[in-house]
Amino acid sequence: MELLTVADYETLAATRLPDGALGYYRSGADAEWTLSENQAAWQRITVLPRVLVDVSKRSLRTEILGQTLEMPILVAPTACQAMAHPDGELATARAAGAAGTIMILSSLSNHRVEDVVSAASGPVWFQLYVSRVRDEAHALIERVEAAGCQALVVTVDVPVAGQREADSRSRFSIPEHLDMPNLVGSESSMGETPPPGSSALSELVDRLLDASLDWKDLEALARRTRLPVFVKGVLRADDAIRAMDHGAAGVVVSNHGGRQLDTVPATATVLPGIAEALAGRGTLLVDGGIRRGTDVLKAIALGAHGVLVGRPLLWGLAVEGERGAASVLEVLRSEFDRAMALSGCPDLTACTRDLLDLP
Repeated sequence: MELLTVADYETLAATRLPDGALGYYRSGADAEWTLSENQAAWQRITVLPRVLVDVSKRSLRTEILGQTLEMPILVAPTACQAMAHPDGELATARAAGAAGTIMILSSLSNHRVEDVVSAASGPVWFQLYVSRVRDEAHALIERVEAAGCQALVVTVDVPVAGQREADSRSRFSIPEHLDMPNLVGSESSMGETPPPGSSALSELVDRLLDASLDWKDLEALARRTRLPVFVKGVLRADDAIRAMDHGAAGVVVSNHGGRQLDTVPATATVLPGIAEALAGRGTLLVDGGIRRGTDVLKAIALGAHGVLVGRPLLWGLAVEGERGAASVLEVLRSEFDRAMALSGCPDLTACTRDLLDLP
């Protein structure tokens, strides 16, 4: 099978992953409307190319938090990557570094943050779920800082776990041989069969994470760490502004890949309003349903400084480990470069809103 697109990698990965892992990676909340809408919303936006523009030389480079990246495509945090390949997050970090971009490591990774940072040749950020035991959360932040991570990405859209019916029906459990060494208290859930109507990770989330987290806590966390803090899981313009007012360096427009509250809007539909409200304040990132280089073009034109890509890296890992993850990033980079050329954009500053026709 010739692997030309992210969809090709997903098709092949589906033949190689165990059913439980494939279902976990693919699934969304409830009826999975938001899951499918995330991709469909990007497709409904059309591009109005500029012609007779010199695009013989193009640059995809951008700068985020003072770090020069070769492209505005970052690796999103995804849990339990060792279900796709034994090297898991280590392989993803190496692939991200080789591509000249940022790896965001999940709290629910199967490899220690110290080992991932050591394996990486580029920047590593850490995605943080705030534990209800604050001493544990504070200790993890100190550990992440000491390991050399360059930013914290605080996920705020999981006060409780969303209902993923596919996982609940299969009673998905994490393979016994895998650990979550960055999350204190997770050990008791490894390999356990969850009760009917639930899954192992939803049980873990509900037991360990803090549903009382509020804006005061975010501000205290931002003051406590020396790392810049991003707030991930924002779908409202007023929440984006509040995040900046409470010490954030930026926000990630995200609906958790359609895995939390179903029927929330696709990120492509709310990104323009959030970008307008922030008016250049802080760093604006977006994830959700990005599968083509044209999706990246549209996100940048709508005001994002960069996009996060999650599931496609898992498909690459399942197909060929580090090489597969690197190939997926190259597919997206190449598609984005071609989309820029064909739309008359020699660099990212030319990717502006007037390039698009919004539905």
